Amino acid sequence: MDSEVNIKAQAWLKSNIDENSKNEIQKLLDADDPSELTDAFYKDLEFGTGGLRGIMGIGSNRINKYTIGKATQGLSNYLLKAFPDEKISVAIAHDSRNNSDFFAQTTAAVFSANGIKVYFFNALRPTPELSFAIRELGCKSGVVLTASHNPKEYNGYKAYWDDGAQVTPPHDENVIAEVNKIENIDDINFQKDPSLIVEIGEDIDEKYLQEVKNLSLSPEVIRRQKDMKIVFSSIHGTGITLVPDALKRFGFENVHLVEEQSTPDGNFPTVVYPNPEEAEAMSLAMKQAEKLDADLIMATDPDADRVGIGAKNNQGNFQLINGNQAASLLVYYMLKMWSEKGKLDGDQFVVKTIVTTDLILDIAKKFNVEAHETLTGFKYIASIIRELEGKKKFIVGGEESYGYLSGDFVRDKDAVSSCALLAEMTAWAKDNGMGLFDLLIELYQEFGMYKESLLSITRKGKSGADEIQEMMRNMRSNPPKSIHGSAVEKVYDYLSGEVKSQDSGKIESLDFPKSNVLQYTTEDGTKISARPSGTEPKIKFYFSVKAPLENKEDFDKVQQSLSNKIENIVEELSLR
Repeated sequence: MDSEVNIKAQAWLKSNIDENSKNEIQKLLDADDPSELTDAFYKDLEFGTGGLRGIMGIGSNRINKYTIGKATQGLSNYLLKAFPDEKISVAIAHDSRNNSDFFAQTTAAVFSANGIKVYFFNALRPTPELSFAIRELGCKSGVVLTASHNPKEYNGYKAYWDDGAQVTPPHDENVIAEVNKIENIDDINFQKDPSLIVEIGEDIDEKYLQEVKNLSLSPEVIRRQKDMKIVFSSIHGTGITLVPDALKRFGFENVHLVEEQSTPDGNFPTVVYPNPEEAEAMSLAMKQAEKLDADLIMATDPDADRVGIGAKNNQGNFQLINGNQAASLLVYYMLKMWSEKGKLDGDQFVVKTIVTTDLILDIAKKFNVEAHETLTGFKYIASIIRELEGKKKFIVGGEESYGYLSGDFVRDKDAVSSCALLAEMTAWAKDNGMGLFDLLIELYQEFGMYKESLLSITRKGKSGADEIQEMMRNMRSNPPKSIHGSAVEKVYDYLSGEVKSQDSGKIESLDFPKSNVLQYTTEDGTKISARPSGTEPKIKFYFSVKAPLENKEDFDKVQQSLSNKIENIVEELSLR
């Protein structure tokens, strides 16, 4: 048995933890196979830039009362340093995962034990409402207990700052430093002060839903299309608490819930992964839509910050619409409505991440609206909103991983408001004799057809991590001269903060936070991005290719051609 693992497990046994936890550790120590003990204690679960995420269980490398307590103690210590002589309050919410409520209660206890006032949602709520509550209640921070769309064995802890966005530099690194200073469980104060914990619920719901309702741009269209058939699934998560209400407030009267997935359940019994990015998780909604001949399918992940959608395609079959396509449609609809209402005066902007489709840039250019790009992660979109607050008006933003935001009263991706606006957009398209797919094809005809794809490569263990780093080193030092017969024009290195023109050798600076991301762009509009995961043993490659679409009848042919091109690029770069 690894002596360091044994020492750490024994230290936990001797600390002031509860008897059940001690018994669990003793079972691991007594087991014939030490692998479970090793996995539970070989390292500390890292508090990353977004917080914690991991498998639930006992041990320093697991999500449990004590790792949650440690994170909260570290965040408390930093808040007390960051806001000296100020009254500090935080907001806490949780999703439908197993133990999320318990972990939320634990978080509230530690904050209150440190003299920090807690606004505590009295039942599960979507992550975007937590973001809203932080700003609405004047909090300095907030926490939501969720592991987003991870499998049922996982849970997590997302930390937010006073603007309602996930913690960004320099606060993220400072919080991490405070968490890492806590070496002993006995340094965590779990002694709850009930006088500092205030329950919140329907009052915040009402204020939040009113802000969502204020986003509506086509109420007259909805009045005509109020019977449009919508199928919605919350995939056993928090979306059920607010999405149906938001749709009702917009004026939709024909919303069909996927009842098998409507009850919040941390075991997610009907899916393998509770992730609307996965076709399998959307299958029940798709079947119901086919029976009803629905106009729109929507499903949210457990904490209701992501939404997946589907509609009939050009062949009359139901098809899922990916995150790049949905983001493009939403940006187009929002800008078109703002334009028609005379609300665009040059002081508005949209935001996307660097791995999200450039179709959004084309759409923004058409409407003369400023478009910003930022690193992957919605907290960076929120950072731009914060930087431009009071100077320019944020309209809409999105990322390819099914996260969208409209308006600035929330500072994280928001599936609740997005569901309402996506439904309104579908009603507007229907009012104009189109389905969502028809509208998408029209965009491709106007701006060119974009096809995006994501390839994720997993390499486990230390050797795998080394292999991924070597892959990135090779791509930096030996960029290809051409890709699929088109010259590579520029290499964007977000780690060095430089962009290099391949033909001239000219180097310019990138105005972005440093991040281990590399991008190649070619003469024919192809873009390839490489990004190692910060939390998993994998590297992600994002592909974007483009071609003209002269006629809607050519859609299938052009789409297949672009798919083939991506496959050829993957082979050419030896990524299989």
